[in-house]
Amino acid sequence: MTIQRILVVDDDHLSRQFLTEAVQELGRKAVSVESAEQALACIESETPDLVLTDMRMPGMSGLELIKAIHEKWNELPTVLITAHATIDAAVDAMRDGAVDFLLKPCSPDSLRVVIERIENTVRLVRENEYLRAEVVGTDPADIIASSTNMLDLLRSASRISRSKGTVLITGESGTGKERIAHYIHRNSLRSNGPFVRVNCASLSEQLLDSELFGHERGAFTGAHRQRAGRFELADGGTLLLDELGEISPGMQAKLLRVLQEEEFERVGGQHTIKVDVRVLASTNRDLVKEVAEGRFREDLYYRLHVLPLHISPLRERREDILPLAEHFAQHFARMNGVSTPSFSEEAQRRLKEWSWPGNVRELENVVQRAVILGCEGAVTPEDLIFGPGLAGSLDGLASQIANLGLDDPEFGLALANNTMSDIERVAILATLDSTRGNKTEAARRLGLTARTLSNKMKIWRQAGLVA
Repeated sequence: MTIQRILVVDDDHLSRQFLTEAVQELGRKAVSVESAEQALACIESETPDLVLTDMRMPGMSGLELIKAIHEKWNELPTVLITAHATIDAAVDAMRDGAVDFLLKPCSPDSLRVVIERIENTVRLVRENEYLRAEVVGTDPADIIASSTNMLDLLRSASRISRSKGTVLITGESGTGKERIAHYIHRNSLRSNGPFVRVNCASLSEQLLDSELFGHERGAFTGAHRQRAGRFELADGGTLLLDELGEISPGMQAKLLRVLQEEEFERVGGQHTIKVDVRVLASTNRDLVKEVAEGRFREDLYYRLHVLPLHISPLRERREDILPLAEHFAQHFARMNGVSTPSFSEEAQRRLKEWSWPGNVRELENVVQRAVILGCEGAVTPEDLIFGPGLAGSLDGLASQIANLGLDDPEFGLALANNTMSDIERVAILATLDSTRGNKTEAARRLGLTARTLSNKMKIWRQAGLVA
């Protein structure tokens, strides 16, 4: 958060003038009023980022003002300024919501220290809220690269990471565009700042507007409090605009402005906010084609295409397949508390021969299933499930054998070419269905212990294979 607009509340004209000038000397905008009652009305219209208030004023006191602000706008920071310094006053102010306490006369330097401290504190709080809201996937470990393509890409990423230029990362879905963005941030001069990501394809235009730029209280139905956007959260750091090719023409215009001028307004707000953000963008679309067909602004494309990076699909860098598979096997074995399996020669051959339409993400999923579904010692070809996915293949298998008996020739044909893991899961789920979810009875019919059946269900549930 950057504190740009400060409300000064003081009934004494000279003190109010001094504070206003001190705020302006620090490069901030100041709005001043002479009473707490005026301050409450001003907050509604001016939406300040910080309130500096005197303690003793006619009518409502500074302490009462702080309490009223905290009850209605609990995210708006307040600082009490008084010439009557007592421990009790400081304790009361902090208890009622003040974030700091200053003594009159306060110098511009002391005011600057307090403002910067508040900025850092609020930024950390908002970053923590953002991180808690993010879905955590596999850890962003160092990028695994053996192929010439990827090694060249990493060298280019290292060279451009220390600049502030906008980076456009292109490549098919699942190639690792977000990992390259993380790599650039970690190796940049902003590595101590926040790394913030927003998936542009998953949000409607109105929601994306609010996510990127934030909104004021009451800006739309459901906006019950002021909210910082991703650009504010990323101030001093890096913002990744994932799947940028999906945004609407209206959002393209807004994004162009913030890239050019490094400023914007929150949704429903009137005050301009300036930020210092390094923007990375990623897309699986051909933006040159999108520009030619009128779906993407040409000026925005050139603004983004300052430092381009293209990630080749996995099928074009097959030297990376086995090192990646071994890395994922180690990671998921550690996550699930099992020993890391090796890959048999035939499994290695299958991995290298597969076309990998889903790229690295598909490889990660294939290895995760092999580890979770219980390969012992070594991953074999039977443990590798390619194509549209396990759930779809099992649903098809279940429907084929649902009405067949063991002696029916069609039963054997239906089971053919399915892995033992496939068949085991179909048998367990079908038996659970027939026992109406009674695990003890299902385990008895299957010749398993109830604990073994529960463990298998738990593993499948963790992998997202069963509800």
